[in-house]
Amino acid sequence: MTIQLRPRHPEKAKKADSVIPRKPKWIRKKKGDSAEYYETRRLMRDHNLATVCEEAACPNIGECWSKRHATMMIMGEICTRGCSFCNVATGRPDALDAFEPGRVAVAVKKLGLRHVVITSVDRDDLADGGAEHIAQTIRAVRHQNPGTTVEVLTPDFLGKGDAADVVFDAAPDVFNHNLETVPHLYPSVRPGARYYASLRLLDDAKRANQNIFTKSGLMVGLGESLNDVRQVMDDLRAANVDFLTVGQYLQPTPKHHPIDRFWSPDEFAQLEQIARSKGFLHVSATPLTRSSFHADEDFAALKQARQRAIANGA
Repeated sequence: MTIQLRPRHPEKAKKADSVIPRKPKWIRKKKGDSAEYYETRRLMRDHNLATVCEEAACPNIGECWSKRHATMMIMGEICTRGCSFCNVATGRPDALDAFEPGRVAVAVKKLGLRHVVITSVDRDDLADGGAEHIAQTIRAVRHQNPGTTVEVLTPDFLGKGDAADVVFDAAPDVFNHNLETVPHLYPSVRPGARYYASLRLLDDAKRANQNIFTKSGLMVGLGESLNDVRQVMDDLRAANVDFLTVGQYLQPTPKHHPIDRFWSPDEFAQLEQIARSKGFLHVSATPLTRSSFHADEDFAALKQARQRAIANGA
């Protein structure tokens, strides 16, 4: 009997292949091969949890899992969007699992995390885009782990009315929503999203709770210019975003958005300097920077930066 497997990226099947260029030396990382790495993987399997580390083919998985840091991806492994850069599977998701928030909370406790990042697929099929499920997960983690700070990386809740307010009311310590790229690339990179709607979401999060740190991330190497990135930084600061991450786009397969170029480490250092000059409380800009990479250390730096700003009367 032949088993018909569901294609991972059906929306990309008819796209022409593009050559994936060889990665420069500053991009390459070793795969995980420590006892802690395998223990983290086993824990995720035992609790039937997905991670963006695996689903998005993150290059930092070896380092993070060896430190017992895993970014849980809730609401299933199938996304309703088909972004051209993303390696997460696209299709019709399964129903939400009501017990998932509790399993995430238990896994956080077993990992001993001081700071946890929880992300999700887009769930355009749900009336609230999954906002209540995200809020339940925040509350469950806090109940089981009262000393753990919680960072959420959410969808845009596009067309879902005030659904995002449910997440704001759950008061995550960090609210993250990635712009991903510059406005003129949205039609080809994030066709299901709207740049200014994403900016508004970040602005709304800060207006809802001034104590929440807001965060957003960009990829470079998709076809943007330095001036394009400068403009996005200005837009994010206008929305009072506290923390910016910038990393190199890496093409998952020949069907995904082609790499325009690799930005050098010196260029990333320049991006960090520019971003800091614009007033972000914290910036992480390196070729291998990802939204949840070193998130616990970054959260500590964010708190210190806010304390300094308050002390200086900013």
